[in-house]
Amino acid sequence: MKIIIINGPNLNLLGKREPEIYGSKSFEDYFGELKVVFADIELEYFQSNHEGFIIDKIHEVGFSYDGIVLNAGGLTHTSVALADALGGVKTPAIEVHISNIHAREEFRKHSYLTPKCKGLICGLGLKGYELAIRHFTA
Repeated sequence: MKIIIINGPNLNLLGKREPEIYGSKSFEDYFGELKVVFADIELEYFQSNHEGFIIDKIHEVGFSYDGIVLNAGGLTHTSVALADALGGVKTPAIEVHISNIHAREEFRKHSYLTPKCKGLICGLGLKGYELAIRHFTA
């Protein structure tokens, strides 16, 4: 089984950026923990601050992987192109957000991605990634 976690803009700053919202652990450290928990699957991680690179990665894995766990960051609320990329591939995706996007600014309450995803997990911190992976492995 092959699952990829794709993180979008500014998520490379986890552990440094707004720890009161996003926590104090880097994603690289958390990903190492996930690889131990899910040692029996092929788990990959990709992060980019550039929309086109994220779209390219979805195209690359979207016909051969078993799942995409996607936290597109701010692109969630702005990118029709990213939604079209998800709609154009066969690999199912689960949208994940560390914070509860519905309890934040008004613009964060709309996602172009949710209709193209199998599910949405938000507000559970980094645990949301693990829950999404568990769904694919169940």
